[in-house]
Amino acid sequence: MDYDVREMFEVRFTKEDLEAIRNALSDMKNPVDVLTFVGDICTFCSDTVKLVDLLASLSPEINGGKLIRHKIYHYKRDGAENFKKYGITRVPSIVLIDGQIRYTGMPAGEELRSFIETMLRISNGNSGLTEKVANLLSKVSGKVHMEVIVTPTCPYCPYAAFLTNMFAFEAHKSNNRNIVSDVVEAYENPDIADKYGIMSVPAIVINGEVEFVGVPDETELLSRIYEKVQKGFRPRYY
Repeated sequence: MDYDVREMFEVRFTKEDLEAIRNALSDMKNPVDVLTFVGDICTFCSDTVKLVDLLASLSPEINGGKLIRHKIYHYKRDGAENFKKYGITRVPSIVLIDGQIRYTGMPAGEELRSFIETMLRISNGNSGLTEKVANLLSKVSGKVHMEVIVTPTCPYCPYAAFLTNMFAFEAHKSNNRNIVSDVVEAYENPDIADKYGIMSVPAIVINGEVEFVGVPDETELLSRIYEKVQKGFRPRYY
């Protein structure tokens, strides 16, 4: 990893950046729990903790508490059972909504936008998906693991990550625990990108197979999910 890549993960913001983030988070209505998983041998764990702590400090305060509630789990200090509970095998990782949204790697660079917007949507209870798509997501009966391969400099990656995150969030809202969105940072996890033969990002992998390179619309993504886990059933949107 060269020096320029390392710079992408440094937590450095101008006063204008901080004010823009504070303004974006000011629309939060309800608390959001953010769990960060770290370990001893980890290049970007401290930067990830620093980033989430900063976002928490910039979030609104209600009844004496910040709306972004950050908790850190260290593998040795807090025990492997917490890692196992959320299926965490790599550090740093970030977990939202009981593990249905995960960031495997630090949401650095461009990816910070989707991370902030994801927390904002969770806080306000609104995924922004159409009612028909949301209804069909509640009925997905098979396990769906979406991995979105991203990099900090990719301008389109936040849109792909945000879309899969909202699929997982909408399923979670309907008590459907079958859908997981996992945003995988490729520089920190090159073996995952190599395993799938990813040459450009964003790429969306569903249950171990590359399904999209680029950003699909919500009906395309939903159709592909149904094709993979509920064969023989074609979702009807209209």
